Amino acid sequence: MSTIHLVLTGKGGVGKSYISTILAQYLPPDTFCGDTDPSNPTFTSYKAIGARHFNIMTDDMNIDKSRFDALMDIMLEHEGDCLVDNGSSSFLPMMAYILENNVIDFLQEAGKTVVIHSVLIGGLGLEETTRGVSSLLQSQVAPIVIWENELYGPVEMNGMRFADTDAYSKHKERILGIVRIAARGADTYGKDLHRMTSQKLTFDEVDQSTEFGAFNKQRMRTVRRDIFKQLDQLDFSAR
Repeated sequence: MSTIHLVLTGKGGVGKSYISTILAQYLPPDTFCGDTDPSNPTFTSYKAIGARHFNIMTDDMNIDKSRFDALMDIMLEHEGDCLVDNGSSSFLPMMAYILENNVIDFLQEAGKTVVIHSVLIGGLGLEETTRGVSSLLQSQVAPIVIWENELYGPVEMNGMRFADTDAYSKHKERILGIVRIAARGADTYGKDLHRMTSQKLTFDEVDQSTEFGAFNKQRMRTVRRDIFKQLDQLDFSAR
């Protein structure tokens, strides 16, 4: 049974496309990758990943939800896993499309496992992203992986992590797991990560590059190993 991974977060600038690139590198090589961000298709910019961009914007700069149909057709026909990075500006249209067309049920009846990935980010964006995750937990029947991105600080509200909240307790049977993107030294890991993502490089490309030094490469290997180890603990086909 193949799995469809939908990266859905309503707030921009939380590392959603970075998470999509991590998943694309973790999942099997034959995974179909799609990008529906109408204004900033970052995922498509990673040439080594080869994500296909789906233009859901009309000539008059409105989003046409019916254009998601082509993406759904491909995911139904593709025998392997699928991964879709959905832009923050198209989050509400995608959610409306999913609900209007009973997409989750339809895909599951077609023999697909559907997993939603959503992001919590520390700092000023935590409250908004927490509301977004809670909304997804309330409105969708698919299992959810929650990513805690510590780029702007600890993912804690009043000293509590999401796993300590009532929302987690209420919906924990639908939460496949929590993946933590740990905060690391800004002068070392931070600079290397920014360099990698700004150049739209994968971990393997960094490892093979002559422009990155030995310690730069080792730090990026550490990041990959840490996140992949957490993903290894998740059974995407379990539910």
